[in-house]
Amino acid sequence: MTDRAIIRGGLERVGLPADDAAIDAICATYLDALADEMPSSKGFVVHPGVRELLNALTARDDVAVGLGTGNLREGARIKLEHARLYHHFGFGGFGCDAEDRAALLRVGAERGARHLGARLGDCRIVVIGDTPKDVAAARAIGAESLTVETSGFTAADLRAAGATWAFPDLTAEGVFTALT
Repeated sequence: MTDRAIIRGGLERVGLPADDAAIDAICATYLDALADEMPSSKGFVVHPGVRELLNALTARDDVAVGLGTGNLREGARIKLEHARLYHHFGFGGFGCDAEDRAALLRVGAERGARHLGARLGDCRIVVIGDTPKDVAAARAIGAESLTVETSGFTAADLRAAGATWAFPDLTAEGVFTALT
């Protein structure tokens, strides 16, 4: 779920108004708290192979690396700066662009095409994810999906959901080849 959808659902569940003003106020509070808490976060990890793959992909002129996430844009920045990864992402589709996962991926893909100076229809889009919902969103926008077993779903689960590729993690043989 996106950050905004989580907040909307929480407000509705407790019977409070879930209008944009209420959600925006909670988002602002959340972002302040996230910025305060992130430096002391324990358990925040960068999964194996992420840095190496991002370094390899961003070194290529024919690849645009973007972020598709349900996080608010500022929340994604805070988290990725903490991990020292933010500089790899030139664009993205975020939870503040749309509450629907496929819609935010489409926004990110459109931004990626503009980043490359290309038409969206001329671009190969590969979504890297770790859940069946990531696979479904990728399929909904006509993208390929490269999945990894980092959220508790097995490669078999992810293939059954329709993933184009499924690997244990991003260090697995064949990951870079699949993306290029």
